[in-house]
Amino acid sequence: MWLVLALLSSIFAALTSILAKVGIEGVNSSLATAIRTAVVLIMAWGMVFLTNSQVGISEINKKSWLFLILSGLSTGASWLCYYKALQIGDASKVVPVDKLSVVITLILAFIFLHETFTYKSIIGCVLIAAGTILMVL
Repeated sequence: MWLVLALLSSIFAALTSILAKVGIEGVNSSLATAIRTAVVLIMAWGMVFLTNSQVGISEINKKSWLFLILSGLSTGASWLCYYKALQIGDASKVVPVDKLSVVITLILAFIFLHETFTYKSIIGCVLIAAGTILMVL
């Protein structure tokens, strides 16, 4: 199931890039990010209430709150940078650079989460980085 959801995520992320590139034409990138964020916020809370998940909010511990807040700040910074880059650059170049996050995530997961780094993951990282460089040049 995780693979299906991950593939759907990549499809929606691709649509996000194309729709955003068209939508931000003539719009301040920070304003566009705020509008997008408001829509995501409404959608996310809608899912919380639809699935009756709000009952678990009081059970979230301080560590989880801290890291969820930090993750949210990181997401916000990412979206602000992404929308500005998308506004001034070609989607076909901005998106591959943005996807270097895969390589950075694998490295950070190795360092901080002590996840294993296999030869496959090393080769994958090298190929993603090389592909990004080829697409941007």
